[in-house]
Amino acid sequence: MTSESDESPLDPALVATLATLNEAASDPAGKTWSLPKIAKRAQLPMSTLRRVLTQLDAAGLSATTLNEDGTGSAALTDEGRTVCAQLFGANDAG
Repeated sequence: MTSESDESPLDPALVATLATLNEAASDPAGKTWSLPKIAKRAQLPMSTLRRVLTQLDAAGLSATTLNEDGTGSAALTDEGRTVCAQLFGANDAG
């Protein structure tokens, strides 16, 4: 596969998921977001979200929790937060 842009060789679904998880990490409620909420915010089909989360989990950037009833949630790891800060800038670093 070839990249359409030299500036952004990353999969757009991967970038959208990281951006959404980064937004979730800044949520004042402090709760992890459900997979449906992440999919809706990232504007991705659930199957694509699950594929991307598998990749991010394997890279140590996110932690996904799947329950027996099919529900689940995901959040950035500390390493994931560091990567997001590098990619998107630390808008509200404190």
